[in-house]
Amino acid sequence: MSPRASRLADLDLVALAERLGERCREKGITVTAAESCTGGGVASAITAVAGSSDWFETGYVTYANGAKTRLLGVPEALLEAQGAVSRAVVEAMVAGACRDSGAGLGVAISGVAGPGGGSPDKPVGTVWLAWGDAERAEAACHHFAGDRAAVREQAVREALLGLVRRLEQP
Repeated sequence: MSPRASRLADLDLVALAERLGERCREKGITVTAAESCTGGGVASAITAVAGSSDWFETGYVTYANGAKTRLLGVPEALLEAQGAVSRAVVEAMVAGACRDSGAGLGVAISGVAGPGGGSPDKPVGTVWLAWGDAERAEAACHHFAGDRAAVREQAVREALLGLVRRLEQP
């Protein structure tokens, strides 16, 4: 990790959201979040920043698979084939959120926060995130340690870090 990236990772959630807002304003872009296991944690961190309505208009908490399909257009067949905690599903979630909201950049999160619900293939702490827009996405799988609250907080942090990193790329 570069020294700059390390300093960014050390920021608290509100400071990360403030930095995100600064980058959004500089670039004239709005962001959205499609959240499952974080239950609105990204939207909460963003809206803790005064003036965030300038660059964050819509967030989606799609905890159940039916909501992912109904609100974000994630195909039922994809959910059945891959499961909600998968690269393909978070990529479809971020594309759907950006299409529906008109945001230029979004993040999607789906994972197993625990304490139950894990499997050998997707143990507790497995979280998929995708960043992108209505046309393309980049996804990553993380395995976060700790209890439910810790997994959720780490996922929110990684979501915000990813948004900031994408906006700070030359």
